[in-house]
This record gives sequence, structure tokens and C-alpha cells, in this order.
Amino acid sequence: MNKKLIMLDTLSKGQKAKIKKIRTDGKLLRRLLDMGFVMNSEIEVIREAPLFDPMELKIQNYYISIRKSEASLIEVKI
Repeated sequence: MNKKLIMLDTLSKGQKAKIKKIRTDGKLLRRLLDMGFVMNSEIEVIREAPLFDPMELKIQNYYISIRKSEASLIEVKI
């Protein structure tokens, strides 16, 4: 089975993926890394808000909410 790379904001509830790249720098990159968004970490979409923003994610046994605009900068492998 060929796995493909997509952006985190396109995943649906219940889908799991591995982080492959974060396409930002500076303060936002530091904040995401501090929250546990590191390469090859498994991430799962737990739920989305009624208007699809923010997303609740499970990463390294923590539940974290981030904006869709931030999730669109994170490349994952499903």
C-alpha cells in the first residue's frame, strides 16, 4: 500500500498520520515544536469544531487544539 503526503488540515475525524514536515519558521514553529509536533510523531484527529476550526488532535498522549490555518502548514503521511 502506497502512503501519501497530505496537509494535516485535510484529515477527517478518527484519521491517524505521522508528521513529516512543518512548513513555517520563527515563533509559530517554536510553539508547534513545544506542543509536541515533532517529526515522525503519530497524530490523530479527535474532532473538529462545528465550523471546522479549531481541530482537536491527540499527539504523544496529549490532546491539543490548533487552528486549521496552523494545521495547513503541517505535512503528514497517512
